[in-house]
Amino acid sequence: MAVELRVPTLGESVSEATVATWFKKPGDRVAVDEMLCELETDKVTVEVPSPVAGKLAEIVAPEGAVVAPNALLAQIMEQGDAGPEEMLPKADTGTNAQEGQKKMSGKSVDVMVPTLGESVTEATVATWFKKAGDSVTQDEMLCELETDKVSVEVPAPASGVLAEILAPEGVTVDAGARLAIITEGAAGAAAPAKAEPEAKKAAAVESPGAGPETPKPRDIEDAPAAKKAMAEAGISRDAVTGSGRDGRVMKEDVARAGTAPAAAPAPAQAPRSPSSAEDAAREERVKMTRLRATIARRLKDAQNTAAMLTTYNEADMKAIMDLRNEYKDQFEKKHKVKLGFMSFFVKACCHALKEVPEVNAEIDGGDVVYKHFVHMGVAVGTPNGLVVPVLRDADRKSFAQIEKEIAELGAKGRDGKLTMAEMQGGTFTISNGGVYGSLMSSPILNPPQSGILGMHKIQDRPVVVDGQITIRPMMYLALSYDHRIVDGKGAVTFLVRVKEALEDPRRLLMDL
Repeated sequence: MAVELRVPTLGESVSEATVATWFKKPGDRVAVDEMLCELETDKVTVEVPSPVAGKLAEIVAPEGAVVAPNALLAQIMEQGDAGPEEMLPKADTGTNAQEGQKKMSGKSVDVMVPTLGESVTEATVATWFKKAGDSVTQDEMLCELETDKVSVEVPAPASGVLAEILAPEGVTVDAGARLAIITEGAAGAAAPAKAEPEAKKAAAVESPGAGPETPKPRDIEDAPAAKKAMAEAGISRDAVTGSGRDGRVMKEDVARAGTAPAAAPAPAQAPRSPSSAEDAAREERVKMTRLRATIARRLKDAQNTAAMLTTYNEADMKAIMDLRNEYKDQFEKKHKVKLGFMSFFVKACCHALKEVPEVNAEIDGGDVVYKHFVHMGVAVGTPNGLVVPVLRDADRKSFAQIEKEIAELGAKGRDGKLTMAEMQGGTFTISNGGVYGSLMSSPILNPPQSGILGMHKIQDRPVVVDGQITIRPMMYLALSYDHRIVDGKGAVTFLVRVKEALEDPRRLLMDL
């Protein structure tokens, strides 16, 4: 039976893509979830996996074609109709045949990668809680996936036996890929003999150099748009570092190479050798988690992309502290949540963003996008790294609503329960280093945002008030901003407005 390969959902506001590269040609055999082609949009590169095993019968949209979401890309003949005998599994004998019979005794149910969220196209299988042959119950956690933002637990869609694990630990899988097969209603039995070889084969494909079964690397075909851009700019292929699959050069790589100064390519950094055997015995080497690696990459991208500057000021927190002490009991009794400092900072920032809207904007290509709303990111430290859940429409929320939502998001972040939707779409961020005792720091931007406010430790310091030296609870404030769209005057004005609102909270009520 012919199965259609169609363009997947490309994301909000993305209406078309260009077919950059086909990894297979008509007549080639394909496996389930094997990458068939790569699409290039104006924002991201999207890989399209095969929905079934079989043979690529026809390519409808060749390289260079512009396609819309859900457009037909190719036709695949399923394995049973593909023709070549070698594509059909060989008959099992003896124990394997008996185990195969057990496996087929109930209905097979696929365990699929769940929806990973907007802009997240792949995940790494971190841990399997069950092994092939184990009995499972519906909604029991089978495995944990790790994306570049959160960990995702995958529950069993049905009760039965975990017949086969298709994606072992360490393998990278795409959204919607098959992870395993459950035989519904079957009793626990020994794992099928073929599960282990299949898992090894999958691991070998995902991890080049893993062993003698690793396939030979194929020729890398750069994106057509990248080839054209290199030709127009007169840039040599050797001068461009590819960020696409297998080192493939994409259009944005050519743009970066065109603006970067020429330099000798740096050799890949080899693992550092301990200075002595004694030191080696006392060291521990742990592989970076996907989340930590992505945090590192995004922070470095922020430095490389934005023209980032930081401006500083300080705020006298006495007025807010007096206000909290006076009303905290009544506030908690009525709203069932404690009155903290964060709601004052969120309100003050929303107030200042109205006056200086460029701090709430972002650069998209050649455009500046101004946001007439405030989705406030609140940085939360977790055991796995920094995450930034988003308080949506913060400018429309009351003090009580802000305090409640921040408490809920913070708890979810520490427990690793944040969803993708709760961490996307922020327009401005507040980071509170003061909870760790930081007196002053320069926060780093959270791309594509253009501003982030750093809160710090409240410390009693001598200051001059009305010509007299007095002790006041002071906090240093730091605003890091993208100087490409935020001028110094705008950044300083924003921070002064935040300072004024904190030192006299009545200004928030009067909209001053």
